[in-house]
Amino acid sequence: MTAKVARRATRTAAVPLIAAAIALGASPAIAQDREQVKVAFEHALPNVEGKRMVAVTVTYPPGAKSLAHHHAASAFIYAYVLSGTIGSQVGDEPAEIYHAGESFYEMPGSHHRVSENASDKESASLLAVFVVDSKGDEPLTTPDKAPGSQ
Repeated sequence: MTAKVARRATRTAAVPLIAAAIALGASPAIAQDREQVKVAFEHALPNVEGKRMVAVTVTYPPGAKSLAHHHAASAFIYAYVLSGTIGSQVGDEPAEIYHAGESFYEMPGSHHRVSENASDKESASLLAVFVVDSKGDEPLTTPDKAPGSQ
């Protein structure tokens, strides 16, 4: 992966979450403590025209949460818990707790209402693999607007 592609993918995955946290009144330092998102891999799928795969690791400090968010309309997501326990609620489905070694998926355009470390004592991390359209510049993740914001 070229440095340019890595920078673009990192911005795509992390910047909307940090910007939303700042918009909600958090300082940049606090926003960065929410979760850390790092691109692990990005590549066009040679056998699926118009699609690419982007894998990101998401690391949560104890008790940390992501803001509620939507993923790109074209994104199918497979998530695998690497360590700790992750709380997740997608759409109107019941909230679930996933432990290291367990996985879940999200359909394109899903609303991820809850994504959090289910422990206030231990860190947690997951690997999220996105299969997404190659062309669009749509961010992988878009935080929900805060009530009353425009």
